[in-house]
Amino acid sequence: MGCFECCIKCLGGVPYASLVATILCFSGVALFCGCGHVALTGTVTILETHFSKVTSDHAMLTDIIQLMQYVIYGIASFFFLYGIILLAEGFYTTSAVKELHSEFKTTICGRCISGLFVFLTYILGVAWLGVFGFSAVPVFLFYNMWYTCNTMKSPMANLTSIDSICVDVRQYGIIPWNATPGKACGSTLGDVCNSSEFYLSYHLYIVACAGAGATVIALLIYMMATTYNFAVLKFKSREDCCTKF
Repeated sequence: MGCFECCIKCLGGVPYASLVATILCFSGVALFCGCGHVALTGTVTILETHFSKVTSDHAMLTDIIQLMQYVIYGIASFFFLYGIILLAEGFYTTSAVKELHSEFKTTICGRCISGLFVFLTYILGVAWLGVFGFSAVPVFLFYNMWYTCNTMKSPMANLTSIDSICVDVRQYGIIPWNATPGKACGSTLGDVCNSSEFYLSYHLYIVACAGAGATVIALLIYMMATTYNFAVLKFKSREDCCTKF
């Protein structure tokens, strides 16, 4: 066998589905965690500067955001390791690899581990659907504020008082109703919309939401790959049993 044929055969043993899913998963998680962490920090700055001047009013929200930032660290570390494990599992269970190594034999332990990956990947996929939906909430809130700011700049705003155009974040449950001032109107709202923290946080939340969506797609690909790998192991175990005399 020539070198070219050997390389082609080796490339046939690469689990491309798992490889694409790993790259997509790493990219999505990196965008979600990195952008989400910075966006949360910018959100706290906006609230403290324009909507809640008393520290006690947003103390609980600040603690929750700090907790979410620590959770982001854990998510990034977990998916870095889990992606590598799934990629390695794809290399060792693809049918092309077993054609290269005919002495490969399945074991009950190997099939149990592959089944565990199938179950865990499905659970993570469902969980990330929730994360994707949750990450769309701040995008919706910031979009409403951005739309209100554009309304102030439109010609229709001249027909009414600009000071009557307000954004009240208390109605979203972010801060309590007794928070001071709780809302921004007129020129104050214009200052919020023109601040660098607002535009940076708004765009970072959009990117973080896109990263969560990419992670969901990656987990769907992982689901198909791990399910296929488990089916191959089950088939191989039956083949070994039927050919054993």
